[in-house]
Amino acid sequence: MSEHPATETLLGTYLRDRRTKLDPAALGFPAERRRTAGLRREEVAQRANISPTWYTWLEQGRGGAPSADVLDRISRALMLTDVEREHLFLLGLGRPPEARYHKNDGVTPRLQRVLDALDPSPALIRTATWDVMAWNRAATVMLMDYGVLPPEQRNILRFIFLDPRARASQYDWESVARFALGSFRVDAARAGAAAAVEPLVDELCRLSPEFAAMWRDNRLQGPHGEAVKHIRHPVLGPFAFEYSIFSVDGRTDLSMVVYNPTTPEDIERIGSLMAGRAGAAG
Repeated sequence: MSEHPATETLLGTYLRDRRTKLDPAALGFPAERRRTAGLRREEVAQRANISPTWYTWLEQGRGGAPSADVLDRISRALMLTDVEREHLFLLGLGRPPEARYHKNDGVTPRLQRVLDALDPSPALIRTATWDVMAWNRAATVMLMDYGVLPPEQRNILRFIFLDPRARASQYDWESVARFALGSFRVDAARAGAAAAVEPLVDELCRLSPEFAAMWRDNRLQGPHGEAVKHIRHPVLGPFAFEYSIFSVDGRTDLSMVVYNPTTPEDIERIGSLMAGRAGAAG
């Protein structure tokens, strides 16, 4: 039986596999004949700025668990993707790494087609900082026409706290605003986006005394994957949606929010409104 835990053996195997995938010449190392493909152990250690002996021990399952800092250095040295970096942490420490927020300015055509296929259920994709990146036609007629806003203004918190239409559409605006802000705090923290939201928070604190007061409360909102949303629509009147929030596969920075009409009659009402708007536009 091996004297080393299985997790360390898996870690060593993974490290050896990943370094064999790298091209030494492309990374500035001599391209002379090598016994094995990829980087040598000492070259990985050099790129990671750690001791060659310590790195060798990691591959051999010796020396105990590495620190998060060491794993981060090795991750950069091996040019790991986010998914590969997470796997490295799970093998080395038994937990995922702390979240790193990556701002992204768009969604793929595939994701937009998913949104469009959900009509007449309003649906949108938002970032961890609650910027709206994409939406379907039903969202435009039932929630907000984000297309008329500059991209930097397409933020759900901005709409809730700065746009009078948000207050007009809610039966209990304060409750909705507190719920949204608590959920926003959790989403931003989980995504490692605390620094990214600072400019938005500072601006809203200046422009909205209510936001500033609620932000100081430091209330958090727990899991909010499914709930019912009631609104006053300017054309259709009182309306209720069952809404659900889903993670976007392969994109830890994005969530899809779907507002599902609760009755066949409501689906028909939204469809008729969409058809009327499309006819008027044509």
